[in-house]
Amino acid sequence: MRKFLSTCFLSNSFLSIPFPARSFLSTAAGICLLVLSFESHAISCAGIPQWNSTASYGGGSQVQEAGKAYKANWWSQGKSPANYSGQWQEWTLLGVCDGASSSSINSTVPSSSSRSSIVPASSSLSSVRSSASVLSSSSSSSVTGGNCTAPQYVAGTAYTLGQLVKNAGNEYRCTVAGWCSSSADWAYAPGTGAHWQMAWELVRSCATASSSVLPSSISSSARSSVSSTSSSVGNGRYRIISGYWHNFNNGSGVIPLDQVSDAFDAINISFAEPTGRAPGEIGFVLDAAFDPVAFKAAIKAKQAAGKKIIISIGGANGQVQLSTAAARANFVNSMKAIIDEYGFDGLDIDFEGHSLFLNSGDNDFRNPTTPVVVNLIGALKDLTSYYGDKFVLTMAPETFFVQLGYSFYGGTCVSCDTRAGAYLPVIYALRDQLDWLQVQNYNSGAITGTDNKYHTMGGADFHIALVDMLLTGFKVAGTNLTFPALRQDQVLIGLPANVNAGGGFTSVADVQTAMNCLIKAQGCTTYQPAQAWTNLRGLMTWSVNWDKFNNFEFSTRHRQYLDQLP
Repeated sequence: MRKFLSTCFLSNSFLSIPFPARSFLSTAAGICLLVLSFESHAISCAGIPQWNSTASYGGGSQVQEAGKAYKANWWSQGKSPANYSGQWQEWTLLGVCDGASSSSINSTVPSSSSRSSIVPASSSLSSVRSSASVLSSSSSSSVTGGNCTAPQYVAGTAYTLGQLVKNAGNEYRCTVAGWCSSSADWAYAPGTGAHWQMAWELVRSCATASSSVLPSSISSSARSSVSSTSSSVGNGRYRIISGYWHNFNNGSGVIPLDQVSDAFDAINISFAEPTGRAPGEIGFVLDAAFDPVAFKAAIKAKQAAGKKIIISIGGANGQVQLSTAAARANFVNSMKAIIDEYGFDGLDIDFEGHSLFLNSGDNDFRNPTTPVVVNLIGALKDLTSYYGDKFVLTMAPETFFVQLGYSFYGGTCVSCDTRAGAYLPVIYALRDQLDWLQVQNYNSGAITGTDNKYHTMGGADFHIALVDMLLTGFKVAGTNLTFPALRQDQVLIGLPANVNAGGGFTSVADVQTAMNCLIKAQGCTTYQPAQAWTNLRGLMTWSVNWDKFNNFEFSTRHRQYLDQLP
């Protein structure tokens, strides 16, 4: 569940543009992401371990590779820092090693921090080192309720490294003094600026979070459109929580399926991945920590309790490209074998990285022509037709592949990342078979909403704006076509279970603020949804494992909240 972006190279004339304006460069020809390089800065790499392709790294981890030092933006494994560094990718370049690097230290997985930091080109060597030190020492900070004593943030104030401020109901720590002190509050105001994570990190919520929310009277007549398959999830619960159970230990630990909290109504088994034996062929290998017989028995027990157990395909490491008819057939046949062996209730499409893209000129999401898109649509229709109405189909794209289509659409512009909005034709083609869409509202850059304003992850406003886009529909960039609204029962909000699980963690209080706004039209932030979406379906989280690691805070508190809604 990770974000990837390709980059393009810009001429030197653009380097004088202030950084926030360079996040995306708009021209008549298109858009490209500018990735800044700080190779001119030398830093000490003594004590920084060499990157290990087999190790897993949490956000905030530091490694060195090929004479350069990098910091992890979020959890990853097998993603080389030299190839995956940038604002929207797994790693941030800290600088060139000054010759004091050590290659004899084994790789480790330090505590994670959910923020992504880029050191400004004007930083001195000492400030680069200090910033890295603050990030390391602050990784154990907890995001919990309580009264904050830090002063209120004021744009233009001279803040120092490590200084605490409060803003928008949360407390933040300064990590890059120059940007913290900027007068451009639209860019660097902690928690609300378009690029606040470049300068600050979240420490905690200033208010005691409460899950005791009294729902207003809301009509449920629109729920009649929910299919019998979906409505049976969770023993008849309408509001559901979907969670990813992962078949590997990424620092959160592993959890037997029978120990997954009852608060979850759908459990996505992660991940089925390409076997490499034939194009499109997918396999599922159960981790050695689990007994296959016990695992299958646990699936049946969960299903008997009303849960939907769904096999998820892809993930960060599972690149799936169905470029030919043969690949499509291999995909369908191999998925049938997996589903039948384990008795899964359906499948979840979690294609990331370079699995989906749009060829130049493929500008009508209603009639796509790019083979990897067309063949995926055909394969999913084959499977849903084969298994019938009770088969559950879900999708978990990143914001880059869905809502970004309002600003940039891969098949319509020159120099764009061709993956922008690439899920839209798949969602559209399967809209009648799709049980729910659970967009990953995390590990995301700023997204332009239909109000034509940037919305940044980590707060209620981001979720309100992005969900409203799905439920009202939006014009696809570079076309005169409108992507039609989804049904309310088809939409879940995708969230990290805790600060370790992904960039853009949103506190329980802020998630419920977003839900109150979307469902009741109460307590809205800067974005006002088109209406009260009284039948919004629920929440998704990455992951069940991280939820257990965090003492089940996500599933327990949000289950309590959802159960109070009519």
